[in-house]
Amino acid sequence: MSRFVDRVKIDVVAGNGGHGCSSVHREKFKPLGGPDGGNGGNGGDVRLVVDPQVHTLLDFHFRPHARGTNGGTGEGGHRSGSSGTELVLPVPDGTVVLDDKGNILADMVGEGTEFIAAQGGRGGLGNAALASRARRAPGFALLGEPGEERELVLELKSVADVGLVGFPSAGKSSLVSVLSAAKPKIADYPFTTLTPNLGVVTAGAEVFTVADVPGLIPGASEGRGLGLEFLRHLERCAVLAHVVDCATLDPGRDPVSDIDALEAELAAYRPALDVDHSLGDLANRPRIVVLNKVDIPEADELADLVEADIAERGWPVFRVSAVAHKGLQELTFALAEMVREYRAAHAKPVARRQVIRPKAVDHGEFTVVADPANDGGFIVRGERPERWIRQTQFDNDEAVGYLADRLNRLGVEAALVKKGAKPGAAVTIAGVTFDWEPTAPTGAEVPLTGRGTDARLDRPDRVGAAERKVARSMRRQRPDDEQEESLGWDDDTLDDDE
Repeated sequence: MSRFVDRVKIDVVAGNGGHGCSSVHREKFKPLGGPDGGNGGNGGDVRLVVDPQVHTLLDFHFRPHARGTNGGTGEGGHRSGSSGTELVLPVPDGTVVLDDKGNILADMVGEGTEFIAAQGGRGGLGNAALASRARRAPGFALLGEPGEERELVLELKSVADVGLVGFPSAGKSSLVSVLSAAKPKIADYPFTTLTPNLGVVTAGAEVFTVADVPGLIPGASEGRGLGLEFLRHLERCAVLAHVVDCATLDPGRDPVSDIDALEAELAAYRPALDVDHSLGDLANRPRIVVLNKVDIPEADELADLVEADIAERGWPVFRVSAVAHKGLQELTFALAEMVREYRAAHAKPVARRQVIRPKAVDHGEFTVVADPANDGGFIVRGERPERWIRQTQFDNDEAVGYLADRLNRLGVEAALVKKGAKPGAAVTIAGVTFDWEPTAPTGAEVPLTGRGTDARLDRPDRVGAAERKVARSMRRQRPDDEQEESLGWDDDTLDDDE
């Protein structure tokens, strides 16, 4: 027997991006033919898609973990890695996606509606893409970013045209079983349905769905019993039908008091989606009252007493018996007419477009705050700095120098100076702590040494051959303004010499 699951918690992990490749083209007579490392492939996304053939979240109950495939690693010869295959997870129509804090991320209504549950990581750039006028043959590549990892909650709000509301054992399941081909659990002893039942009803040319919502009790809107778990299935119902047990043996209950108690719960319930497809609050939905079990003489007499009082509220009243199949045809066509009027006034839900919200031009790219765990330290937060940290090979000095250049151009060093950072201060970005050295020149201002090294990070006491070569090349460059003044040169003298 299949199970109906309407709330699950899932863990989704997108695929990691592939690493870029650091390679130099080599062939006969061309020992250094330039960088030719390819880029890494992007990781596969995890995507939720509304599928009309799926009616429950049962698959996620047994398989709550979903993971996208990783991107391929770049290779030499300008060969990029393959992108990871995205993982498509079908969900039923009416699924609401929430994060671990209860915030609504997506309301998936309409066939084909999509939601990216986890974004795949970006592939790292190869050294061919990192080559520039300052770095003609980079000896490093960028690492691929890890895929997004999220914990989500999926809630199913039944997309039904008619919702049956009533106390436990009011006969709602029996009514669904005779109006449609649904086969809910029915017994001759008092109990309440634990899972909603959906049935398809045909009345002439009109076809509509009916949802049997488990029995409600006073206080359900405040979480008493299982009310909150089931009231959400009424949020998208266009018509609400009160199913009243006219044969109840409880001396403190009667049809009018039952309806008043249920109306109080519907009025007190506030759905998570305040505006749910323009249906309005539950208190404003069209109503119909079904006086059930009138095949019993005492129940039929009680229906005679209360029918006029209920009709004064402006609600249609029908006397039926699910056991004796009495009054079912009139009720079916009345519900069909109310559903037809609703459909004429509301357009059919279509797949929602994805909304892209670009950031403002002056949107802050990073923030610098004091580190509470480190005296004199600072923490840099921001999407771009944190992403650059994840892309950096910290065992490669040239890659670290490239990271310093990027942070400097972004303005991180200027922001640290403004915050009062001292040389040697501990600066943390994305969990990685550095000893900050100010006035570090960018890559265009410092002649680079061998591949995979950076002169700013290699400062031995003994001057090596590479440093002497760099110093000699710097001396051969045009003197700066201070040296010109000390030598008595000016622009006119240089012009005359030329």
